[in-house]
Amino acid sequence: MFKKLPFILMTLTFVLVLAACGSKNEAGTDGAASNGAGETATELSGNILAVGSTALQPLVEQAGQKFMAVDEYKNVTVQVQGGGSGTGLTQVSDGQATIGNSDVFAEEKIDDAAKVSELKDHQVAVVAIAPVSNKDAGVQDLTKQQLIDIFSGKITNWKDVGGKDQAIVIVNRPSSSGTRATFENFALGTKVEDIQGSIQEDSSGTVKKLVAETPGAIGYLALSYLDDSLQVLKYEGVEATVENVEAGTYPVWAYEHMYTKGDPDAATKAFLDYILSDEIQQKDVTELGYIPVSGMKVKRDAAGTVTK
Repeated sequence: MFKKLPFILMTLTFVLVLAACGSKNEAGTDGAASNGAGETATELSGNILAVGSTALQPLVEQAGQKFMAVDEYKNVTVQVQGGGSGTGLTQVSDGQATIGNSDVFAEEKIDDAAKVSELKDHQVAVVAIAPVSNKDAGVQDLTKQQLIDIFSGKITNWKDVGGKDQAIVIVNRPSSSGTRATFENFALGTKVEDIQGSIQEDSSGTVKKLVAETPGAIGYLALSYLDDSLQVLKYEGVEATVENVEAGTYPVWAYEHMYTKGDPDAATKAFLDYILSDEIQQKDVTELGYIPVSGMKVKRDAAGTVTK
């Protein structure tokens, strides 16, 4: 019996050590699981504020709601505001927003090259912009020159472009708008001054409402805002369709950018990755009238040059 005692004591010691280690591991696991308000060590948390383009706003809002509903991201809050691309780029550059949503490249709105170099571009979709009119204007197709003449004030009546004898009411976007920049760059090919009597609105939703309800009105909207309340106008005989944009036959389009100041933090990166996931790109992007970047057969750089 005395000969077996050392062996018994060693065995008991070994069992106690294992029990102690197990208790520590359980405590560590429980501690991670009950850290704060039930977060695990791998759960993300934070507040994301995305500001800017109203053309991109419907996609970011919808993706944000879905993102926050994922259990893994339940401690991340996503807030989305409009204001136009210029506002979004300025606020993300100044650190007032986490993400700057923009219809244009940053260098088109920010003159300071040093500030532009601080921003990181995340291209999440393509947006096409179509000229639209009130349904009673009597026109279905406009040429580039006709649009230039209308938005510069040279043509003021629909009868001069084959429509009704009715005054044209321009519903334009402010100079900070990326949608306006895209329309001027690729539909008009030139910038135009705001003419007296035109209406200027900051929100794509408001533009849609005004054009639909104002006799003689004309404006321009992203495909995501188009419906039967408007007359969507062909551009040089070409319809603003996804297929025509992807093929490069319809020229009035731009990338949708989500800029961050430098590399995004973990929560913001997770949100951007979520928007670029197949779940959002193949369903939400297409259903809302945007075009996945992967579907484009042509590319466009910051200078506006298109290549295949």
